Formats: sequence, structure tokens, C-alpha cells
Amino acid sequence: MQRKLYEKFVFNFLAKDATNAADIMEAGSGYVIPGIVSDKFPTTDKAAETVRELKSVTEIVSVGLGGGGNAANWKRVLDISLASNPGHLNQPFESASYTKGFLDGSNVPNQLVNALVKPTGKIGKIQLASGQVMRVDEFLDLAVALGIESIKMMPVKGNEHIEELIHLTKLAGAKGIRGIEPAGGIDTSNIRSIVNGVKDIDIEFFMPHIFGATIDKQTGKTIPNKVKAILDELED
Repeated sequence: MQRKLYEKFVFNFLAKDATNAADIMEAGSGYVIPGIVSDKFPTTDKAAETVRELKSVTEIVSVGLGGGGNAANWKRVLDISLASNPGHLNQPFESASYTKGFLDGSNVPNQLVNALVKPTGKIGKIQLASGQVMRVDEFLDLAVALGIESIKMMPVKGNEHIEELIHLTKLAGAKGIRGIEPAGGIDTSNIRSIVNGVKDIDIEFFMPHIFGATIDKQTGKTIPNKVKAILDELED
């Protein structure tokens, strides 16, 4: 798979600062959205300051919940976004529609807000942060009705839940959802099978979130060579 075919694929990596963001975007040939996670900062002001710094080198920054997708951080992500205009927010499904509506009426409209769900181990079923299990088709109908544009599935544990992810992506594309965002355990050993599983599905964008496998544990920076290795895995 050549990089010219990556039109719908983009990859989310964490960035420590603007230099790190610029380096990983270069390593990823432009198919990278740098991001932060809300729980790594002592205050929302400090997080917003970092987002604004990253935006000196990129148009879009992703603000993540942190804590393995901790739904309790939803308001923290909203507050960071109000102060920094990142462009992309992570939210649990339960607060995604409210967050989108609130931001659209604020000084930072036009944010893309995803809605986090969990795999269940059963194709055709997803679980909400509340613990409620729903059929994927019914969930997507509700998401569309609420104006949700993108669904994040986490933790996919690499390709352990790949059939569930493929099923979600197919139905989401058919129902008009713009994007799917898998996260959890994604690295060079499984990114090719994940991308190959969805590359022929008609959906606007597919954005794997790849964190732990690419971060230098001492510096907290994402390693450019590891970003490059992820994309190299997708070339024929």
C-alpha cells in the first residue's frame, strides 16, 4: 500500500512540544495529527498553553481524555478546548453531543468531537462508558440523530477486536458517520492488518491513536523513527 493511497488514513500521536510535533508530522509524511491527553497537566491552563504551542506548527491538535479513556475527564477536555481551539476532542459518548453543541455556540465552533465506546468481544455489540451494551446499528442510529461525527473504539488491544472494528466501520460509513478512531495496543505488529481490514470501506477518515508503542518513557516525547516505522509497515 503506497502512501499516495492514504487519503482517508491519519494517525494520532502525542506530542510533547511544538518541536516534537513538527518532527513526528515530518516522519509521518503529513498523515499525523499531534495531540495531548488532559490528565498529564496540572491545570487546564497549562494544557491549553501546550495546545496553542502545538498549533504554531499544525492546524489541528487532538485533546484526549487520558487515563485509558477515563470518561470522568470529559469536562477537563471541554475546558481545555474552550481555551485553545484544538480542532479535535475526545469525549465519552454520553457527553459528546452536549460538548459539540456547547462548542458550536462558543467562541471556538467547528470542533470535531468523537464519541468513545468500548468493544465487547461480540461482533455487532458495543459498550458505553456507563456500562450499557447496545447493538451497533442501534447505537449508530442514535449517534447520527445526535449529530456525532466520529466514533472512537477503545481499547481495541491491537487486532484482538479487529472484526468488531471492521463491522463498526462498515456500518458507520453506510450511515454517514464521518470517521472511526481505534485506540489501544496499536503498533508496528498489527497496524497493517488493521488498515487492510478497513481500507476498502467507504468512510471519510480512519484515525488510529498510537501512543505507548512510540513514546520515549524518559523524555515523554514521541519518537519520530517509530512514527516512520508505523507508516513503513503499510507500504508494499
